[in-house]
Amino acid sequence: MPDIIHMLARRRARLADLSARARSATAEALARRRVALGFLVAAVTLLLAQPTWDSWRAGLLVAVAGEALRVWAAGHLEKAREVTRSGPYRWTAHPLYVGSAIVALGVVIASRSVVVAAVAFVYMGATVTAAIRTEEAFLRQRFGEAYDRDRRSGSESAARRFSLARVRRNREPRAVAGLAAGFGLLATKIALHL
Repeated sequence: MPDIIHMLARRRARLADLSARARSATAEALARRRVALGFLVAAVTLLLAQPTWDSWRAGLLVAVAGEALRVWAAGHLEKAREVTRSGPYRWTAHPLYVGSAIVALGVVIASRSVVVAAVAFVYMGATVTAAIRTEEAFLRQRFGEAYDRDRRSGSESAARRFSLARVRRNREPRAVAGLAAGFGLLATKIALHL
């Protein structure tokens, strides 16, 4: 009887391991494809949006606030070199994704579409969750126990000034350009009554 119990326990452990690997592979695939999927979501948004000038302005204000948070975070981030603890990283482990969620909320407000809201919610929920899991696994592998200790303890912030060079190195100007283009297209849709 104990042999059967051990065999079942090993089989259960193997199944749990396979399940964890499958979730990890799915998360990595979503994280890698989030930008391409974002273009698809943007096209769907543009097609289904029903913006007015009032919704456009309100959405733009929210989206600009989200992008400002992203720029601030990018100006402190040293990707893969350290666990960043300055700027907005003092308060949240993932300020770029918080900023992205705020940008998405701004786009939803501007578009005035329940379907766009649902698509944005699913897209952000799936891709941001996947990206966070993938990045945290990378940081744990790269920095070991120090990463978990920093996250648990809320260690003191590092003294680092904001840097436009880091913003450019982290390619945040592309996100700013994408935001401007997206809101420009929504404005064109309003102006042309499309």
